This record gives sequence, structure tokens and C-alpha cells, in this order.
Amino acid sequence: MILVFGKTGQVAREIARADPAALCAGRERVDLIDPRACHDLILQMQPAAVINAAAHTAVDRAEGEADLAHTINAEAPAAMARACAALGVPLVQISTDYVFDGAGSAPFAPDHPPAPLGVYGRTKLKGEDGVRAAGGVHAILRTSWVFSAHGSNFVRTMLRLGAERDSLRVVADQIGGPTPASAIARACLTIAQALRDDPRASGTYHFSGAPDVSWADFARAIMAQAGLDCRIIDIPTTDYPTPARRPLNSRLDCAGLARLGLQRPEWQPALAQVIRELKEAT
Repeated sequence: MILVFGKTGQVAREIARADPAALCAGRERVDLIDPRACHDLILQMQPAAVINAAAHTAVDRAEGEADLAHTINAEAPAAMARACAALGVPLVQISTDYVFDGAGSAPFAPDHPPAPLGVYGRTKLKGEDGVRAAGGVHAILRTSWVFSAHGSNFVRTMLRLGAERDSLRVVADQIGGPTPASAIARACLTIAQALRDDPRASGTYHFSGAPDVSWADFARAIMAQAGLDCRIIDIPTTDYPTPARRPLNSRLDCAGLARLGLQRPEWQPALAQVIRELKEAT
């Protein structure tokens, strides 16, 4: 049995869909604000592997909730990792492109020095450090721009606004890889098995959708696939100020995935599937 921390988030829901035998633990069972409870649940359940798909992901809100974000994003994963190390089972920890500062235009390799711009990135980086420090079998999977048919994400926001407005101003100088939550879920399950088969595969990996694109061009693709007549107007990040700074360059070097038998997922077919799923639900 695979134990998943998270139940209603985008990736956790897709893991449950991909592997109905996985036990997805939501807040009603264990809350990441109590890292010790996370540790103890692992010892109690004695799973074959653990996937942490839960986090404080509200990037702007985290700027005013630094202590809470640190507990959820840093202390809880470290506690999970210590329990997994004690049992000798692998942990897959989902992380983020926000551990980098977004400088330059080259894709960030897994060993590139981190330099987060805000609380969210700093606390996720501390979570990575805690997982590594536990000394157990693990994979840290950094991803970016997650989307699906559920939860709060850019695709759903664009579809809603695109149906209401004739035009939208969207940031065009932030570049990254939109990543389907369904692909992340499958990757996590694949990695969990790979770590069980070969603990030497432990390490840090990057997993983002291809091709890299700006938010504005991603928005255009969303409108086109949904058949919405909404014009996208390019704007710079400076015209859309937010409490948390965003990296301009979120490109991730995903070459290391080959070691696990994985490759970057194409986001266009996944986007079409998400749009179909949302239309069927209305």
C-alpha cells in the first residue's frame, strides 16, 4: 500500500484516480500542521512507500503566513522522511520551481544552487533539506505550473474569465512548463516503485510539461482549445504586482528523468483532456 499525504489537492486526486489502492490521507485523518502526527501515521500504517502531495501552496498568502508555511512545507516533510527512513521505505516529496530565483533563460538543472525569492520557495527548499537530512531512500520531484480539472489553477481561472470577458491582460515575461497533475501523479507512482526496486535512484529530479511557454501563450492555447473568443494582451510582470515575487524563468532541465524511465509530458493533449472533463461536468 502506498500512503499519500493529501486528498483534495490536484495531484492527490490524480494519484487516487491512477491507483485506487493508494491510501490518500486528508486533513480529517492527519494535518500537516502537526508534523509529529504525520510521522506517527507512517509508523502506524507501515506503507510500502509514501508520497507527499500536500503543501501550503498559496504563494501570495504564504508571505503573511511564514510560520504556518514553514510547518507545513518544511517541518512536516522532514518528519515524514524520518519515519520513512526508520522503516526503510521510500518517500517521494513534491517540490517546486520556486526554489530558484528565475534568473537567466537556461533551464535549471537539479544541482543548480537554489535561491528562492519568497516564503513559499524558502519553505519548500527547507522541506527538501529535511528530506535529504533524514538519510532515507527518497526522491524530490520539482515541478511547475500544475493544472487539472479540479482545484485552483491557471487553466480553470482562464476558462472562467475567458467566458466572461472580451480580452485579458496576461503576463508574457514569465516562462515555464505547464504540468498536468495527472502526469505528476503517474510520475510519483513510477518513482515510488523505482525507488523500491533500486534505492540508488534516490535524488532530486525535475518534471515539467513541454514545451516551455509564457503564461500569455499558455492562455492563448487555453482559449483556442476551449473555443473562447477572448483576446490575450501581453503585459510584463511589473504591470501585475503580487505580494510574492515570481521567478521569470521557470524552465527546468528534466534530462535526469531518463534514469527513471520517464520523460517530460506534453501539456497540449492534457489540456484538451482537462477542458473536455470540465465541459462534461457542467
